[in-house]
Amino acid sequence: MNATGHLVITGAGAVCGAGLTIDAIWNAIRHGRSAIAPITQWDVSAWPARFAAELTGIDNKALVDDRKLHKIISRTDLFGLYAAGVAIRQSGLIAHREALQPDAAEHFADRSGVFVGSGGGTYQNTYDFFPLLSAAEGSLPVFGRELAGTVNPMWLLKHLPNNVLCHVGIRHGFKGTNACITNQCVGGAMAVAEAASAIRSGEADRAVAVGHDAPIEPETVFHYHRLGLLSSSTLRPFDRERSGTVFGEGAAAVILEKADDARARGATILGEFLGSGCVTEGTGLLDVRPDGDGMARAIQIALQDASVAPESIGLVVAHGNGTRHSDASEAEGIRRVFNGRLPPVTAFKWAFGHLIAGSGVIDMVLALSALREGFVPGIPTLNSLDPDIGPFPVSSKAQTPGSRIGLICCRGFSAMNVALVVRAEPQATVA
Repeated sequence: MNATGHLVITGAGAVCGAGLTIDAIWNAIRHGRSAIAPITQWDVSAWPARFAAELTGIDNKALVDDRKLHKIISRTDLFGLYAAGVAIRQSGLIAHREALQPDAAEHFADRSGVFVGSGGGTYQNTYDFFPLLSAAEGSLPVFGRELAGTVNPMWLLKHLPNNVLCHVGIRHGFKGTNACITNQCVGGAMAVAEAASAIRSGEADRAVAVGHDAPIEPETVFHYHRLGLLSSSTLRPFDRERSGTVFGEGAAAVILEKADDARARGATILGEFLGSGCVTEGTGLLDVRPDGDGMARAIQIALQDASVAPESIGLVVAHGNGTRHSDASEAEGIRRVFNGRLPPVTAFKWAFGHLIAGSGVIDMVLALSALREGFVPGIPTLNSLDPDIGPFPVSSKAQTPGSRIGLICCRGFSAMNVALVVRAEPQATVA
């Protein structure tokens, strides 16, 4: 049975180069401030792709207070745990569970799920092996003999792609159904969709969904540049002069639960999760169909899942990663669904870069902010709409949403396309 309208969002958290809170990130977007700047993690002075949106000036303890945990998890995990913790605290789930009788509290924990989208790791995960590889001078026996004494024995645990999944459950006592989705850029969006599906199907009563990533490291930047995917300056979604995307790092998380449960415990409801759609175009690792078929089909499935007509959508948050083929085909796919009656379209990556697996969740959280305020931010880096894209309702100026229902688009390698539909609650506030 389609339970549209019966899943609500009661907590949200986010962190990226633009801020440590949703309010700070939203304020930066509202005022046209971008966190994209020259990379500081290594010397990029001679690099053709030198820009990213880093999270700087923040001690790891500000993200995760357990210093011992810092030694056995990676940078991306810190982001994911932080965002999840903020969302869980805002939802009030832990305080509610602690007020229950022991048996009821145990049942509550058993019915609380965790779904996480991670990028699956970066090349930096293998850097610990480089000194030994050089010292071994191509001798596999030498490499094998010296491995245990050279590489940190905690290496594997530190780089597991499901670390956030595990530690969210451990730290917060969520013991229910769970999944770790390592599907590149759409991982986080799929985590939200899978969490909703688990609640609808009766596997869980509530779940935290997280997307996190930290792609800013030398080899990842190098290879994305070689593929022609990175901009040499800034990120210009749908602009005539766009030249590629720019990495960001961070995470976002939401709490989904049954509406009746949320109301019964007096939770603040930030919005409703209405539906999702996920498809692949089956073209190739980097190819996308110019007709936007995958994006169009994902949106159509999401609208059907949500029982929402296209004309009810008040805002579209596009993937808008700034690459020429993705932007053009995404615009075509969106246009196909709305048949010339398009709502305002915006995109957020110009402000904090492309968070890869974290991108879909942070876009959804910010879509709720836009819908709640009745304010569609412009794209300040959009100087001139690409004429090859044709008529498309994006602007450098702010617009007004046509309703409180938003559509979020997310894309990834292998021509993956995910669409999410949410409705905002105007009275809710986000910490």
